[in-house]
Parts: sequence; C-alpha cells; structure tokens
Amino acid sequence: MEFPVASALIGRVPLLGLLLAVFLLTYWIPPTTAGFAIVSTIAFEGEDVILSLRNMPPDVIKIIWYREIEMKCHNFIASRAWYSSEYLTGPKYSGREEINLDGSLIIRNVTVRDQGVYIVVAVLPMSRRVRGFGWLSVYRTLSGPTLLASNTTVTENEEAVVLTCYTDESSINWLFNAMNLPLRERMELSQDHRTVTIDPVRREDAGIYQCKVSQPFFSTTSSPVVLDVKY
Repeated sequence: MEFPVASALIGRVPLLGLLLAVFLLTYWIPPTTAGFAIVSTIAFEGEDVILSLRNMPPDVIKIIWYREIEMKCHNFIASRAWYSSEYLTGPKYSGREEINLDGSLIIRNVTVRDQGVYIVVAVLPMSRRVRGFGWLSVYRTLSGPTLLASNTTVTENEEAVVLTCYTDESSINWLFNAMNLPLRERMELSQDHRTVTIDPVRREDAGIYQCKVSQPFFSTTSSPVVLDVKY
C-alpha cells in the first residue's frame, strides 16, 4: 500500500517524510530477511561515506532509511521509491544524506555525530517489508603530536630531563630508539602519560625519543628528540 498523497508529489518534502514514517509504523515489519543488512563501515571525519547494502531482496519497490535502533518517526532519514519520482526526507535528514539508485545511503562530510546504528527497510510487492541493520564508526583525523625536552644535552648523574608530549589525544605511547620505552626506576610517567621525567640521567638514557598517539585504525608519531648524555 502506498501513501496516496506523498506518492503524487515530487522532491524532498520533510513534512511528508515525517507523515510517511508514521504511516509505515502502523504496519508490522517482519524480522530481518536472512543476509539482508547494511555493511558496517569505518570512516574518518570529513570523508564522504557510503553505507552499502548486502543481499538486497528482489523486486524492491521502495527503500527507507532510519538512524538509531528504533524505526520511529523522529529517526526517519529519507525514503526513495523505484517506480515514481517520490523522494521524501524526515527529521534525521541533515542535507548531507542521499539514497543512491542501488539503495545505499551516502553521507557527505561525515562527522563523529553520524556514528551509530542505521536501519534500512526494503518495501516489497504486496506491502511486504524486510529490514537490515548496520553500524557506522567515525574517527577524528589525528594530528601529529609534538615532543619537547627541557634539555637535550645533559651531564650524567647531575641533571634531569623532562620530556613532554603535546597532543589532544588521550592514547599516548613512548618510544626509545624506535622501540617501546622501558621505564626504569629513575623514570616517572605522569598520570596522563604526557610527561616522562628522567632523574638523574645516565649514559644508557642517551638516544632517540618519540611519543605516539593512536586510534583503533590509525596512529601517528612525533618528530624525534635526540638526548645526548655527557660523562
């Protein structure tokens, strides 16, 4: 069954999109068809991302997209009919989303606010409907950390060095000669991992220091700081 008013109109009509979502929710939607799903996707902020569909059922009449875990009117993004010019948008439409001809959803200039669960509903002949789920993960692009030392040339057993990693990220690792820094008893790591204090410095501390910040799928490392120990 089609929504008689909305199907006769052309273009993106947010108000009618909201009415369409309310109308659809009056019908029971059966459990997800085996294999029909949104391909869960990983993206970085600023990218254009496509949420693709897997195992699309045949003879689809219309595709409807929702945000979050419930198919409610306030979670309705947009719908597209295959055999008319009907294209409707709803409360979750931000102006960056578009349903492609294959049913996938493109989100332009994606942000971390776009992360979460998405639901797609395929409307079939005889008012049958199947649904699929998927997850979009969005990560911020990492900027390289900056490592500074209180002094880069020190005398053994007489001076201390403070190494500070400047970054907005919370996941920080320390490297010494391209390997994980072994914390000796003379070294103190701050609670937020942004500072390493060596007191006193010894000759075995001489070498190259770096700090590295990470996300689950990306990491970046500071420029090296070379510590020279005189003895």
